[in-house]
Amino acid sequence: MPAESITAMLDRALEGRYAVGYFESWNLESLQGVIDAAEETRSPVLVGFNGQFLSRPGRLTAERISWYAALARAAAESASVPCGLIFNECAQDDWVRAAVTSRFGQVMLDDPDADPEDYIRRVAELTDFAHQHGVAVEAEVGELPCGSSKSPDHASGSLTDPEAAARFVKQTGIDILAVSVGNVHELLQGEQALDLGLLAAIRQRVDLPLDLHGGSGIPPADLQAAISLGVAKVCYGTYVKQRYLTAVRTALGNDEPNPHHLLGHGGPEDVMVAGRLAVRDAVLERIESLGCCGRA
Repeated sequence: MPAESITAMLDRALEGRYAVGYFESWNLESLQGVIDAAEETRSPVLVGFNGQFLSRPGRLTAERISWYAALARAAAESASVPCGLIFNECAQDDWVRAAVTSRFGQVMLDDPDADPEDYIRRVAELTDFAHQHGVAVEAEVGELPCGSSKSPDHASGSLTDPEAAARFVKQTGIDILAVSVGNVHELLQGEQALDLGLLAAIRQRVDLPLDLHGGSGIPPADLQAAISLGVAKVCYGTYVKQRYLTAVRTALGNDEPNPHHLLGHGGPEDVMVAGRLAVRDAVLERIESLGCCGRA
């Protein structure tokens, strides 16, 4: 089926009081694993790639965003459940605009170091551009702390102010608001409780689907409460990559001498298969808590 409108998917989630999971991918096997789990549970799902990583100046090789977009579209069109396509968290305007014209369904300009007023201007201009192409825009007010950051500026983050969030939405015209209410980016272990009172206050002032990044570390009970308060989208990446790497490292410990059996053969020794199955199983662990199973 064609890639779904993300705003339509999230509107249905709000009405049905469930959330749609964005399980980030980085290659073909991870994308396959996410959709395998969504199809097994008959769940709508959001798939896509991390724009911050793909556009990072320090990459050893340049990436072509059109390839990633084409891969995601092909996956969505062949899936038997609704899939939305996301270009997530990128600080570079030209990359975000390229994602729009490459037909991702949602983009996110995320630049915590930007001047606040200039950031509002940039998001507003991007939103106007994206809407002309039928693409939704997400932005964040506040900043999530980063569990893996060595920089004090980003390790602590800042909570979302409800009044500032309401002003930002009005000034920019965005479609989805990402909030900082105790959730943590790249939390490598453990859990972090949400400030549900703050989330409720934001919801009273913002009539948009809300998004929780840092889903890997959110306790299940807090997540379910957050969904009742207007969270329609939850993002996962860290724990999925952790599971993938564990499986691939284990598979590489095999002393199979034939490289074809380890890469591309499709059998139990295949490293690519191990990664795909690990992602599928990781998604299956979390997707039920979103309430979206059986909603496809």
